[in-house]
Amino acid sequence: MSGVNVLDQRATRLFVVLACFFVADALIAEFVGVKIFALEKTLGTEPFNWNLFGQQGSLSFTVGVVLWPLVFVMTDIVNEYYGPRGVRFISWLAVGLISYAFLGAYLAIHLAPAEWWIKAGESQGVPDMQSAFSAIFGQGMWTIVGSATAFLIGQLVDVSVFHAIRRATGERWVWLRATGSTWVSQFIDSFVVLYIAFVLGPQQWPTDLFLAVGTVNYCYKASMAILMIPVIYGVRRAIRAYLGDAAAHALEEAARK
Repeated sequence: MSGVNVLDQRATRLFVVLACFFVADALIAEFVGVKIFALEKTLGTEPFNWNLFGQQGSLSFTVGVVLWPLVFVMTDIVNEYYGPRGVRFISWLAVGLISYAFLGAYLAIHLAPAEWWIKAGESQGVPDMQSAFSAIFGQGMWTIVGSATAFLIGQLVDVSVFHAIRRATGERWVWLRATGSTWVSQFIDSFVVLYIAFVLGPQQWPTDLFLAVGTVNYCYKASMAILMIPVIYGVRRAIRAYLGDAAAHALEEAARK
């Protein structure tokens, strides 16, 4: 097959672009997720003050939840056009690269800092750059393991539910298979990550706190899945315009097998 370049094929280029966005989004979400933000304060509204399982609190989330909805979209689009094999490939790729990135961060933390650099941030209110760097990039091992495990399980469940709904409904109701698979997979993801990181981990959360925080996180993700429905349809239209109706239909047919 001399003279044939696989990157000349639009379907291949599309998969590379989707995979890159998927991995980049997941990787960024993992690193910025160390920050917790207050949703009500960000929106300028009064505190919600939820009360679940005897626990009370405001709507505070990891910054990672801002980026994860795009991971949902990429998962559903890859599922739609490249099938379970495509989703499994990018999911394992993401977990591998996230693990590699945390290994790089671990190495960076343990390299001896230059003396002048430690005080370099004093004018910005950071008296010890090494401590700040370690606090931000040195997420606990339980959190890393919990996040990676929950992510992978959630992705594999998403694939199964997506195609179960697709077999039952055919090509109708794109929103149902996209949203339904996300609702099921993120229910598992929301509780698995907390259980590994904070129940099994050193913090030893009590059951009521675990259930309350997990429920609030899941409700947020479920709501975002609904809000992302127009984005899914928009991306589908863009893909059909890029590939052409015939090529897009051929990919969809192959993805069902």
